[in-house]
Amino acid sequence: MDFGLDDRGVLRVAGPDAAHFLQNIVTNDVEGLEAGALRFAALLTPQGKILFDFLIHRRSADEFLLDVPADKAAELAKRLAMYRLRAKVEIRDESERLAVTADTQGAPLDPRAELGARRIVPRDAAPPADAGARAAYEARRVALCVPEGGRDFSYGDVFPHDVNMDLLNGVDFGKGCYVGQEVISRMRHRGEIRRRIVRVAALDGSLETGASVVDGELPVGIVGTVAGTQALALVRVDRAEEAERAGRTLSAGGQRLRRIE
Repeated sequence: MDFGLDDRGVLRVAGPDAAHFLQNIVTNDVEGLEAGALRFAALLTPQGKILFDFLIHRRSADEFLLDVPADKAAELAKRLAMYRLRAKVEIRDESERLAVTADTQGAPLDPRAELGARRIVPRDAAPPADAGARAAYEARRVALCVPEGGRDFSYGDVFPHDVNMDLLNGVDFGKGCYVGQEVISRMRHRGEIRRRIVRVAALDGSLETGASVVDGELPVGIVGTVAGTQALALVRVDRAEEAERAGRTLSAGGQRLRRIE
């Protein structure tokens, strides 16, 4: 079932230098992206923290559409304009004209995981939001451990590895330089990954978004998206593993947790 994602916005990045412009600043390969295909990427701070994450739809050789959180579209457009300098590229917020939809079937496919199709269509032709379809989509997203910015992590606070971008086809470790690239490469080679988004399940009841994950009184992480008895949580991997080795059960909001790999 095709349904609208009314919490997403769309930016248009177009012009003779559009591919080269994006290639130099985002985490994934843009120049190798075929027309009609999608790619997951992020724009980082120079220190390697995620400022924005988005899906890039390549429409043609010199036109790209960025599927972004609606409340971040204007801010991202402003940030991209800072990097434009003399590049022949136009950056425009098209959220009033274009809409993002999701579907369990069809193409083009979401490049992060088996979440089905992801499209950008004229807003006046877009299907409406559907609460039932959205709930099923969110449950699948949790089951596949695919986090979303603003819901499962805070922008400006995490590295790509923390939120599984390295596992979800969001970082190209073989491409050239981009903003924050040196930090990310160093973390990968040194294995400096202290936090991860993981899937957890409540053993006794239900979980609440924003609840602290603890080992006794020791903070371990925080609960993000909840779907039934399961949820995504951003946790300190070392603390979670230490509790598991010692036979202690983590908890969140008074509910005992089981970490699902």
